[in-house]
Amino acid sequence: MKNKCTVLFFFFVLVCFLTACSGNGSQNSSASTNPSAPQRITAETARRMMQESSGFVLLDVRTPAEFRGRRIAGAVLIPHTEIERRAPSELPDKNAVIFVYCQAGVRSANAARTLAELGYTQVFDFGGIADWRFETVSGTGVDYAAESTTPP
Repeated sequence: MKNKCTVLFFFFVLVCFLTACSGNGSQNSSASTNPSAPQRITAETARRMMQESSGFVLLDVRTPAEFRGRRIAGAVLIPHTEIERRAPSELPDKNAVIFVYCQAGVRSANAARTLAELGYTQVFDFGGIADWRFETVSGTGVDYAAESTTPP
């Protein structure tokens, strides 16, 4: 009888463990397949996607001073602290492809998440301009990152 109880106890623990694991897995996979969740991509992937498409928004979420100092050509500035307030009027198409960047990647991640929460469906966060090895512009004209050899 003792042997039977031990087996039943371990069987019960195993079933509980497997049920808990499968429940978490379902939640994680549904979150990662949520089409409106922002997607984190590399700067290289963002550049390739931009070259292969048109009609996207390139969104810089840094400060106006950072934007004036160095930016990616064609970028629109909405500082990350103003996304929630300004995005609905300045980015009216919630199905537009939006590429988001900042200086190092923290503000862009927060802004991309906010955009997704506002209902934007195709948000791509490629981190910071610090990772952008391609052409940039500043108040004085075109700049090339040290590793860049060709414009975007």
